[in-house]
Amino acid sequence: MALSNEEWDTLIRNKIDEVNKLPKDTPVPSPSPPPIPAANEILALIIDHTLLKPDATSAQIDELCDQALKFNFKSCCVNGAYIPQVARRLAGSSTVPCCVVGFPLGASSSKVKAFETRQAISDGAKEIDMVLNIGALKSHNYALVFLDVQSVVSAASGHTVKVILETALLSDDEKIAAAFIAAEAGAAFVKTCTGFSGGAASAKDVALMKKTVQYKGNVRVKASAGIRSLETCLEMLAAGADRIGTSSGVAIMQKAESNSDAY
Repeated sequence: MALSNEEWDTLIRNKIDEVNKLPKDTPVPSPSPPPIPAANEILALIIDHTLLKPDATSAQIDELCDQALKFNFKSCCVNGAYIPQVARRLAGSSTVPCCVVGFPLGASSSKVKAFETRQAISDGAKEIDMVLNIGALKSHNYALVFLDVQSVVSAASGHTVKVILETALLSDDEKIAAAFIAAEAGAAFVKTCTGFSGGAASAKDVALMKKTVQYKGNVRVKASAGIRSLETCLEMLAAGADRIGTSSGVAIMQKAESNSDAY
């Protein structure tokens, strides 16, 4: 049964209290030592190699795919128009096509986001990164936020859905509310930022999101935006991130491989 905004408000207030009562996080540790060679393969498998610029060319998309295949990244994350091209380029590999939906504002209707999702899956996408309806969240229209995510999860037909909260625009309480609603609506991941609205992923936000969704057991956290170095990548992982979204995957892996040469 659908919940009213008032019912959601009560649940969210309880969740905020619950999260705030959890033991305070210890300071995020310094990045771990660079991965040893065997660990580099694991690092690659948690990177979504990303190209979402509006002026991205077809040749650049091919280059993105070729880089992902070389390093065995988890996915290539692109805008919907490029999913057929990416699916063809990655065919037969373990790297999957990932499509953004409602990107970058999150302000399209739930029906449009669901249509985008179905089209992306039809074109070969295996993962969906959708942008939350940020305005609805800030208006406390929690029922609409839930429906928005649930519509995409349903349209994805079992494929992984990651919900971008756009943490740069949210208060801590709003981050908790957004992550909680996304988890309740069936999201597989909650994700920090698009990178298009200012700000960047932070260890503090990753830890807060992790604390919020850990009750589900199977909902994970993706850190994205501003992750351009191995050190920042490791900082996000130390804070609780399970997946990294970055357009700097090649540089990160080259640094990791260079550092592992010392072992």
